[in-house]
Amino acid sequence: MYPTLKRTADALVALIALIILLPVFLPVMILLRLSAEHKVFYRQERIGRKVQVFGILKFATMLQNSANIGNGLLTVRNDPRITPVGKWLRLTKLNEFPQLWNVLVGDMSFVGPRPLTPVGITRYTDEVRAALGKLRPGITGMGSLVFRDEEKLVSIYKEKGHDPKEYYRSHIFPYKGQIELWYLKHQSFKVDLLLLLATIYSVLTNDREIAFKLFADLPKRPEMLTVQFLEKL
Repeated sequence: MYPTLKRTADALVALIALIILLPVFLPVMILLRLSAEHKVFYRQERIGRKVQVFGILKFATMLQNSANIGNGLLTVRNDPRITPVGKWLRLTKLNEFPQLWNVLVGDMSFVGPRPLTPVGITRYTDEVRAALGKLRPGITGMGSLVFRDEEKLVSIYKEKGHDPKEYYRSHIFPYKGQIELWYLKHQSFKVDLLLLLATIYSVLTNDREIAFKLFADLPKRPEMLTVQFLEKL
């Protein structure tokens, strides 16, 4: 029953939000069109419910062909591939707003696991992949909230002379898998509402620990996934 109600609410709220935000979208679209890259939207293949591929939609924030430049699909702090307009869009999170269209058409939900690339999903265990196949990926969710500092973590690890891809493989992906399994087990209207409110609160206050304050039974975060520990390496 809840998944059906959630899908209905997602579509209704997404439609209303798109209409309300149209006056914001239009200036951003014009600005991007007039920028050096002349590209408004960025579409990338992601894995959704039932392991179906869909195109996630975002405002373009990086140089064209950026996936084949530098760190590839990994984005680090002060990444030179991010355009000046893109930096502002990322800072304000406006670059994520076109995903409202993905929610409207049913590719995504407002709350759910982080949407993964076809390569990214292979990094997880069979158990986690099976769990992710049961859920629509979300604009926000437990994984997004816990890993708000992901780019910073990867950047510090790289600055310390280590391989960021190894960091993902050995530390980030295993813990992300635990987080998504937790969400599959605990998903409910209450949890989803708390995650939405916590995301807004975290953006406004820069509180990186809100998820652990609200959900005491979350899997314990390894020290290697904290800024404080990495800075001492």
